[in-house]
Order: sequence, then C-alpha cells, then structure tokens
Amino acid sequence: MSERLPRITAAQIIKVMKKLGFVLSRQSGSHMIFKNNEGKRITVPFHGKTILHPKVVKSIIEVAGISIEELKKLL
Repeated sequence: MSERLPRITAAQIIKVMKKLGFVLSRQSGSHMIFKNNEGKRITVPFHGKTILHPKVVKSIIEVAGISIEELKKLL
C-alpha cells in the first residue's frame, strides 16, 4: 500500500519548491508558476491557507521528481 500524501497548504509546498531550486516565473491570478533550471514547470494554486487537494499535491511532486518521503523531509 502506498504512503498517504500529507495535507499541506500552498505556502508549504512553495517553500519546498524553493528548496528544490524552483523560482517564481510568473503569476496569473491565483496561480503561481514556478520553473527550475531543467525547464520543469509547476503551477501552484494559491488560495490563502486552504489545504491543497491531494491530486494537486501528487501532480506537483511527480513533476518535481520527488517521493512522498522526500516531501515530508523537506517540510
């Protein structure tokens, strides 16, 4: 059985993305677009302190190329 995704906010995932080398490229409304040196792009819906949907978190960590364990360590 796979490990459960942590329930995190957009602010928390943004801190993790910055630790991984992603920088804010631009913002379109409430969506923040981050890019890294490899050209990977991650879009984070930023709605204050709202918890992100697990599918959004899963998509973000897949693009970033990290596991759930690595995400938990970076939090």
